[in-house]
Amino acid sequence: MSAAAAELGATFPTVTAPDAKVLGDAQARQRELTKPPGSLGRLEDVACWVAACQGLCPPRRLERVRVVVFAGDHGIARTGVSAFPPDVTAQMVQNFRRGGAAVNAIADSVGAGVRVVDMAVDGDLPGADSRASEAGAPEAGAAIPANADADPVRAYKVRSSSGSIDREDALTAAETIAAIGAGRAIADEEVDAGADLLVAGDMGIGNTTPATAIVATLTGLEPVVAVGRGTGIDDAAWMRKTAAIRDAMFRARHFVGDPVALLRTIGGADLAAMAGFLAQAAVRRTPVILDGLIATAAALVAAQLAPGCADWWLAGHRSAEPAHDAALERLHKQPLLDFGMRLGEGTGALTAVPVVRAAVATLSNMSTFADAGVSGAAG
Repeated sequence: MSAAAAELGATFPTVTAPDAKVLGDAQARQRELTKPPGSLGRLEDVACWVAACQGLCPPRRLERVRVVVFAGDHGIARTGVSAFPPDVTAQMVQNFRRGGAAVNAIADSVGAGVRVVDMAVDGDLPGADSRASEAGAPEAGAAIPANADADPVRAYKVRSSSGSIDREDALTAAETIAAIGAGRAIADEEVDAGADLLVAGDMGIGNTTPATAIVATLTGLEPVVAVGRGTGIDDAAWMRKTAAIRDAMFRARHFVGDPVALLRTIGGADLAAMAGFLAQAAVRRTPVILDGLIATAAALVAAQLAPGCADWWLAGHRSAEPAHDAALERLHKQPLLDFGMRLGEGTGALTAVPVVRAAVATLSNMSTFADAGVSGAAG
């Protein structure tokens, strides 16, 4: 990371790992519960991870799950890399605010709160009715930034649309730092308001193009292998998308070890904010469930911004986008679910929340052999 970036606030405090002693206590408790050792499979590992993150064994139930949807348009979308037109981004932000999107439906089903943030939506969003404002605003207790206008959804907006990354930088240097800082501030607001589990969601037509370019640049994946069908593109759009990612990777080839420059060159305000959000969540010792390709691309960059923050993340699902596998492998994450989902918004991560809660319940609520008067394994 450059000295200039450090001066502008793109450095993060040292990330403290989840509590190793509590992890050992949780693993020991697993062996005492009324079941054969290892019989709950990965539920046991997940439960121990939550305990270590909380620093408490048995762990508390996860009561306040929050998903923040980072919205932004991308100039590359105007080149025909998506099956949907760019103006869908702003329309979907309004849909989130009114509670009509998939992320709202799934969040409601698991008792999670949804917040949407306009980082780089093209143009200004129209005003929303009172119900929409309530859906878009932070919940009671969350801080409103000093620069907030009447609509908290737009409080952190950096610009209208990011640049077309095949031929120009996505952001300026100052915009990149501002977006990372916005993500940090949003994470602080959510944690300060009591969030005990966070999800980073996304909305932006064309956003799989910069996300795939980032993943391929950091993992060495060839564009023809990395590029998926996104929103359901045809062969011609797939070829345009592959060419755009190839050109973006060429422009970013010197920035593999410079996360701020990488975000500036081929990222976007939404991706930069997500990276800041994910890094700061780890700084604040708050666990995160990662969503699909967009969030995991941001996570790769966040792992450079704040080394050690990946210990605070769990992969919620495996996206149908091929670049997602490469990103998960680089982060050493095994997803909980594999449902062929590719929507984004945070939907895959939220779908995994009941699994995580079930894991916590087993470690917290099951009886030990001694408590239940049940005999352990022979010998």
